[in-house]
Amino acid sequence: MKVKVTTLDSKAAGDITLADEVFAVAPRADIVARVVNWQLAKRRAGTHRVKSRGEIKATGAKMYRQKGTGNARHGPRSVVQFRGGGVVHGPTVRDHGYSLPKKVRRLGLKSALSAKVAEGKVIVVDELKTSGKNAGKTASLKASLAKLGAENALMIGGAELDSNLVKAASNLPFVDVLPQQGINVYDILRRDVLVLSKDAAALIEERLK
Repeated sequence: MKVKVTTLDSKAAGDITLADEVFAVAPRADIVARVVNWQLAKRRAGTHRVKSRGEIKATGAKMYRQKGTGNARHGPRSVVQFRGGGVVHGPTVRDHGYSLPKKVRRLGLKSALSAKVAEGKVIVVDELKTSGKNAGKTASLKASLAKLGAENALMIGGAELDSNLVKAASNLPFVDVLPQQGINVYDILRRDVLVLSKDAAALIEERLK
C-alpha cells in the first residue's frame, strides 16, 4: 500500500510503499490480547512477599493452659488467627513471566500495526530529527506534533534516536519515543497515533516479513 510521507513540520515529502503482509493483515484481537498480557506479566516485579507461620518471631509455648480459662484451645501466638501471626498461602517472591511462541508475538505486532493503519492513525515522516535553534525544545516539538494531529503518539525512529528529539519529548506526558527495535504491542495500543520514520518502517518490514 502507498502511504504519504511528511516531515515533522507537516510538509509533503513523497510517498512510501508499505508491505501488505506487515501493515495490512486481518487484525486478531485475541492474539493482541495474548501478547499484551504476556508483556504485562513480564513487567511485574514479583517482589511482594509475606511471612509464613514458620518465619514469625514468637515463642512456641502454648498461650495458656488447655482448660479452665474460658478461652478457645490455642497453641503458639504465631498462628494465623492472631494479629502478627503468619499468613496462609500468601504471595512469595517469584517471576510472573512466561514464554509465548515467537509466531504469536510476530502476529500480535502485525495485528497492532495493521489496526492502526486501518484506523488511519499511522503517520510516516521522512526522519525523526529536530534541528536549528529550536532543536531539543519541547514547545517546538509540541507545536509540530499538533500540526500532524499527533499530540498523543508513539514515535518510532531508526536504530539510533536523535538525542534532541528524545530530550524535547521527555517533557510531553502523552508522547513516547522508541528505537525500532523497541516497538511493541502494548505501547502501540496505549497511544492514539503511531509515528514512524522511513528508516523505522523499512526495518520493521524486514524484521516481520
